[in-house]
Amino acid sequence: MAREVWITGIGLTSSLGEGLDAHWAAMAETENPKPNVDLAFVPPFGIHPMVPLDLDKQIPKKSDQRQMEAWQRLGTYAAGLALDDAGIAGNLDILSHTHAVVAADGGERDVPTDTAILEGLRSAPTPSSYLNEHLSNDLRPTLFLAQLPNLVAGNISIVHKVTGSSRTFMGEEIAGVSAAEVAWRRIGAGQGDIFLVGGACLAERKDSILNCALGGALWAGEHLPIWERLEKGGGAMLGSVGAFLVLEAREHAEARGRKPYARLLDVQTDQSRRRPGDVAAKLSRQFERMAPKGSAPVTVLSAATGVSPATREERDLVAGLIAAGRVDTVRATASLLGASTTATFSATAGLAALALSRRGFYRPFDVTGFEAPLAEAPDRIMVTIAGMWRGEGTALLAAVD
Repeated sequence: MAREVWITGIGLTSSLGEGLDAHWAAMAETENPKPNVDLAFVPPFGIHPMVPLDLDKQIPKKSDQRQMEAWQRLGTYAAGLALDDAGIAGNLDILSHTHAVVAADGGERDVPTDTAILEGLRSAPTPSSYLNEHLSNDLRPTLFLAQLPNLVAGNISIVHKVTGSSRTFMGEEIAGVSAAEVAWRRIGAGQGDIFLVGGACLAERKDSILNCALGGALWAGEHLPIWERLEKGGGAMLGSVGAFLVLEAREHAEARGRKPYARLLDVQTDQSRRRPGDVAAKLSRQFERMAPKGSAPVTVLSAATGVSPATREERDLVAGLIAAGRVDTVRATASLLGASTTATFSATAGLAALALSRRGFYRPFDVTGFEAPLAEAPDRIMVTIAGMWRGEGTALLAAVD
């Protein structure tokens, strides 16, 4: 990697608020951080709902807002925040060579139709034939759902005039890590100077809640911090998050007088079959590459979803690294933000960069004692992700003097 990669812009909105100051206040300055949880939306599964947004600030045309689904508006809004934060919003000279790499979920399903099909399936004499017939006949004609994520990148291009190359990833948490890895590698290899990277997750999608519930991935009942859930079987609470980063070559940022939040040293992705021990093995291999034995301890900002056994394997791995003096402490961001699928990496990496730039860290939110207080501000933070279903990723960020 011949060139340094800097994070020069962060756009973040979630259940905790809009913007970096709101998240820093809620997670670092508040003595006892508290999540914003809605337990009444689809009981017994709680969600972390999005705070109200004034869409006109980032999507000024009502016609643009109307033709987007809610999760697309959230992604386009967060992208605008990142461009504003990086100081390039409206700068057509820079936007013309700004590349977009977007991680996005599929389009929204027809929930009433799905509900009717599931109800009928209970009493159908031949469930497979019933399902095939009604899926073929009842769903309204529309775009193939996997095509819709491309519209997020398209809307960002139309609304914010980001007209470099465009690429879209699907695949829950690992999609967000892959998007950042592609941008990081391309900048390092001289294949681009500036990238807009990120995604959006809308927890207020009943089809997403249904998918995760059918997969046995959701936590039911009152909110508990991530590590505490493991003692009671584990599970995720979905969280609405829009998060984008501006990744930029150091030379490009310096030429326009821009100071970074942090340096992105490395991004790694992998995927296991999720056999016992697979998650720990993949994350351990990535950790050894980024922080080999003999290097200074790192601080871990974990995007663990709470779903077991993946989260338990990650916890046990980090506990061993803490005992060995190679990790000083850990925080689980999903305890406060919720599990945010495609927005997970950009949100967690953005929070890591924010902490490095402000020379501080986030308060523990854990009654088990696993998240120990930190005596000194970290100068390197490792972001770890083990997706609900598949995908393991790690990134290393460092402070910039």
